[in-house]
Amino acid sequence: MKKKDLNEIAKIEKAIKEKYGEEAIQNPSKNWNKEKENMYLKDLQQFYSKTEQQGEFLRDSGFLVRKKKRTKAKRTCPQCGSYSFSSQDDLYMTKFECCFECYVQYIEGREQRWNSGWRPNS
Repeated sequence: MKKKDLNEIAKIEKAIKEKYGEEAIQNPSKNWNKEKENMYLKDLQQFYSKTEQQGEFLRDSGFLVRKKKRTKAKRTCPQCGSYSFSSQDDLYMTKFECCFECYVQYIEGREQRWNSGWRPNS
């Protein structure tokens, strides 16, 4: 391991102090005390109790775990019935409810008609 050059560290600290001010080089715990710690913990407890009441978190083994809002990606095209793992198809499946091939065949250039509800006969 390389030995630390204290002069180099002092130069870096001085440059940081000149650019960002005295607070940038202070130890973070310098201004922290028991009163601030208690206030922080109280605010944290209030925050998590509010979010838990809103249903954003679940309690699991003593921990708060954020509920994941996942949407299951559709893999089968409702128009042609093809099954795909393509990320390109995911995009068109989300936006137009069809695969890329059906987009090219039925929708490209006719998006207004598609959005108004028109669908091809099976």
